[in-house]
Parts: sequence; structure tokens; C-alpha cells
Amino acid sequence: MAPPAALVRSARQLWQCQWRLLMGGLGPADGQGRYRRPAGAFTALPPVPEDAAEAGSHVLIVGRSCPWAHRAWITWSLRGLAPMVDTVVVVPDPDAGRWRFSEPFEGCATLLELYRRCGADPRARATVPALYSRRTGTILVNESARLIELLNAWPAAPEAPDLAPPADLPAITAWRERLQGDVNDGVYRCGFARNQTAYDEAEAALFAALGAVEAALAAGGESGGWLCGGAGPSLADVVLFPTLIRMELVYAPLFGCSRRPLWQLPRLWDWRRRFHGLEGVAATCFPDAWRTDYFGALFPLHPSGIVPAGPDLATLVGSPPPAAPGAPSR
Repeated sequence: MAPPAALVRSARQLWQCQWRLLMGGLGPADGQGRYRRPAGAFTALPPVPEDAAEAGSHVLIVGRSCPWAHRAWITWSLRGLAPMVDTVVVVPDPDAGRWRFSEPFEGCATLLELYRRCGADPRARATVPALYSRRTGTILVNESARLIELLNAWPAAPEAPDLAPPADLPAITAWRERLQGDVNDGVYRCGFARNQTAYDEAEAALFAALGAVEAALAAGGESGGWLCGGAGPSLADVVLFPTLIRMELVYAPLFGCSRRPLWQLPRLWDWRRRFHGLEGVAATCFPDAWRTDYFGALFPLHPSGIVPAGPDLATLVGSPPPAAPGAPSR
């Protein structure tokens, strides 16, 4: 027997009130219901440390499920920085809503403890990635956009790629700015929107940006394999990949980023396949952790905590299926 209509209305109103309260803690929004990413704690770009080339002098702290940490992890891998910069992987603690170390690090059990010990504002969130200096006992930077720039300038082997060659900097900067707002933050603006208008705005910007990437890759022809047209990937490619590789696994089903399946953007699909095939990139991808952490931890978006089945990662980095005639519409 169906519950009385009055009970359903009351339950819905109560849940919406609780949902808005929980969402305020998960992802703050402006007065129009648009998600706004909070500022970090260590955001300034520091100079390359004097001891940067010393083995084990620095530690890159990352989390497997975090796309912002993923971009730093990829940069570290592509640049071949393992001999100089160690990595430590933190794991989520959904009940406490924080990252913790699998083993104590510098005497700290959680990332929050390390942040506080390094002088972070007590109101600041303890997030990944973070670059820690063992010599000074401080976090140098945790803003991923600045951190990947620092890692690209880090002393590396002569054969290490420059992910921001001077000739391509204008294009790299332009793409990074658009991708950061419309794609990297864009999927969160879809998922954390407080109302239909905020969602529609974010979703339209997201797929417009993906369409622009598809057009740019197509304009490059057979020789334009990377976003800025160079012989290899740039920081623009680096920041795009963590979002795109999570699209079908997380962002489409959980955040509502499902207007157009990626296989209908064949240049972008091929770009993702080739980027995943770069040496060291696959080792930074953990699809099971992505799905478990997103579906299991984001309670306001997925209260059941059930982790649904999803496509195997191998099917997303291979050849696309034949495109259906016409593009879907809304």
C-alpha cells in the first residue's frame, strides 16, 4: 500500500532540507546555487627548491580517487621524477570526511594533522595533492594547477618532456583556463548544483568545451594528436585527462554528465586512448577506487552507498563502437 500523499510531501521536504545542509558541507555554492570550489591552504607557486635534485628530499602526497591529485601524479610520472620525489598515497576515511595515511607520516595519522602542523589556516581543508619538503618540514604547495607547473620545472633527466614549451604557452594557458572552469570544475558544478538552472548552465558549458576540444583535435589533422598541436602532450592535455578518464565511470552516472557519450566524440575518444597509452599513465589509474570512493563517500548525492556496476576501463581506452546516426538532443 502506498504511503499517504501528505507523508510523502513531508518526507520530501525534510529530505530536501537535510540535503541542502549536507551539500553545504560537501560543496559550497553561491546565491544562485552554483558550486564554488573552496580556496586551498598552500596555493602560491614556490620557486624550485635548492635541494630538488636530492633523492627523497620531497614527497608528493596523492589520493587514488582525486582527479586533482591525478594531474600531479601524471606530471610526476611523465617527467620521470621518481628518483627525486617520493610518493605517498593517502586513503579516504568517509566516516570522518578526511584523508588518512596508511602508515604514520612524519608523525601524523591524517593529512589534516600534517596540514595543521605545517601552519595551515584551521578553517582550510586538507586536500590532495600536496608537495612536502622533508628538509623544511613544510608543505610547499597544494594547489594542483601550480603544483604541476612546479613539477614541470623540477630537475629531470635530459629526455624528460617539457610539458609547457615556451612556443606553446599561449595556447596551453588558454586551454587550461577553459578546461579548469568548464570541464575540471564543470563536472562538479553539474553534480553539486543546487537547482535546475545551475545544473543546466554547468552542463551546457561542459559539453560546449568538450565540443571545442573535439573541433581543435579535428582541425589538427593527422599530425595534431595533442591539444596544443605539439609533438607531445602538454599541461593542457594533463589537466584534461583525469576528468575524461572518469567520465563514464563516475561523472556521467553520478553527476549527471550524460548528455553525450564520449564515443560520439571520436577525436576525443582517440586522444584519451593515446594519452592512457603513454608510459607511466596507466599506473596512475585506479578505476575501482574511483567508483568506490565517489559512490561510497558522497552521501548527499548517493545515500545508499551502493557502488553500481560500470564499464571496464579497458573498453574506454580502446577503439570506439560505431557512432549512432545523429547526435542526441535535449
